[in-house]
Amino acid sequence: MEKFTVLDGLVAPLDRANVDTDAIIPKQFLKSIKRTGYGDNCFDAWRYLDVGEPGKDNSKRPLNPEFVLNQPRYRGASILLARKNFGCGSSREHAPWALLEYGFRCVIAPSFGDIFYTNCLKNGLLPVVLGEAEVEGLFRDCFAQPGFRLVVDLPAQTVATADRAKVFRFEIAPTPKYMLVNGLDEIGLTLRHADKIRAFEARRRAELPWLFR
Repeated sequence: MEKFTVLDGLVAPLDRANVDTDAIIPKQFLKSIKRTGYGDNCFDAWRYLDVGEPGKDNSKRPLNPEFVLNQPRYRGASILLARKNFGCGSSREHAPWALLEYGFRCVIAPSFGDIFYTNCLKNGLLPVVLGEAEVEGLFRDCFAQPGFRLVVDLPAQTVATADRAKVFRFEIAPTPKYMLVNGLDEIGLTLRHADKIRAFEARRRAELPWLFR
């Protein structure tokens, strides 16, 4: 998993509340358990004017010019600004996979679906909770300023405008923060204790050999 320390990124505003995981990555694309291959279909029903299906050549599909992520000024955005209850719905991990592969490393919103929030932390996508008034101000700034950027500092737990005229603090639990800063998923975190695990297994085999026959 890629480390997350400080992200200086272009912001894309998704001005919709209660965006569920089926909107993030529609159900017809969930036949694979691989972590890749979802970026082109992220927000598929909103990005394209036709109906998306697995195996379709997305380069030949008509884009919806009204959808915010299709606007040139937001091309290359790595921070998604969203409204309350982002990521509600099912428990699918495909939603953070799709957002990551699209190019986002951070989502800022007043609140998140609980399972989606946890899935983000486990897959290297940072969900940042700010107050509704703070998010509203960022939406205004983003719409008013082409090329609007934010600096997300995970070690310091702050979100700041490029000129630091606005600085907001966010909360995150110590363990997921440690894992993100060090680029560790749950398997990587466990393997940091590999020597102790091997020693335990060897001792267990010596003490209770009949269990291993």
